[in-house]
Amino acid sequence: QVHLVESGGGLVQSGGSLRLSCVASGRAFNDKHMGWFRQTPGKGREFVATASWYGGWLYYAHFAEGRFTISGDNAKNTSYLEMTNLRPSDTAVYFCAVSTYYTTYETGFRYWGQGTQVTVSS
Repeated sequence: QVHLVESGGGLVQSGGSLRLSCVASGRAFNDKHMGWFRQTPGKGREFVATASWYGGWLYYAHFAEGRFTISGDNAKNTSYLEMTNLRPSDTAVYFCAVSTYYTTYETGFRYWGQGTQVTVSS
């Protein structure tokens, strides 16, 4: 079983930055893929970014390119999502997730955190 816990969300003004963290426990992660999704009320989860845990490739949603950075610290079993130049449209609950293969689809991620709220004011 894998347990994921996000933190780092909060309220920030438009143009500001936040760094989300996701601590993973329960199993080894060096052969896994980490991902970040977000969800707004009344909508399904939207893909944000994904990367292999051991490094080597990254993939971002179009809206995240150039503003968000996904990374991981193997020693800490922690995934990060650095978000800069935030916009009110980025307001959502952000979830981290772990998959055993490369995918950008929500259904491909087996393990999920509880989510952390990000609110961007105009």
